[in-house]
Amino acid sequence: MTHADVAVNPIALREQVKEKYREVAEKPDAEFHFHTGRPLAARCGYGSDAVDGLPDVAVEAFAGVANPFALRPLESGERVVDIGSGAGMDSFLAGQAVGPQGRVVGVEMTQEMLARARRTAEQLQCANVEFREGLAEELPVEDGWADVVIANGALNLVAEKRRAFAEIWRVLRPGGVLQFADIATERPVADEAIKNIDLWTA
Repeated sequence: MTHADVAVNPIALREQVKEKYREVAEKPDAEFHFHTGRPLAARCGYGSDAVDGLPDVAVEAFAGVANPFALRPLESGERVVDIGSGAGMDSFLAGQAVGPQGRVVGVEMTQEMLARARRTAEQLQCANVEFREGLAEELPVEDGWADVVIANGALNLVAEKRRAFAEIWRVLRPGGVLQFADIATERPVADEAIKNIDLWTA
């Protein structure tokens, strides 16, 4: 697949996404066109018990769209990849769910989000959670490693979706599970809108 096969330039879109989430990482209390933090987690249906146990630094930059764990609870010992892990809230919750015998790899492309997540992991001493720099279309994870792949509001921001889903298939073990929360439309979107890169992040 080439850049000509997708509606917008994936590199240009990536840079816009990075710019937006850089702002969230650095100023999580600022006003955005989407909700963030603990109020958003509550609206998305996360149980207060789990989220309340995390420090503010792990939650305040949360910018997901729903609760991927509502589809299926993670099991002890599972290995999980979190695509577009951001500041790490879902990764930390996954780490709690899979326990010390499990592993969680958060994959994030925005340096500021990555730095925030890594600092939080160090603060929480989460030995079973790590964060790697990477893209949904080029996951830095070995073939067949994951029992579960999760994503929360990340795949809709990827221009090359076929590449992203091919990567998910590659890193999942046979019989592994993909569970993600995202934005979908009930009706076709006009080509002019799809090709307007500003609408992807706005």
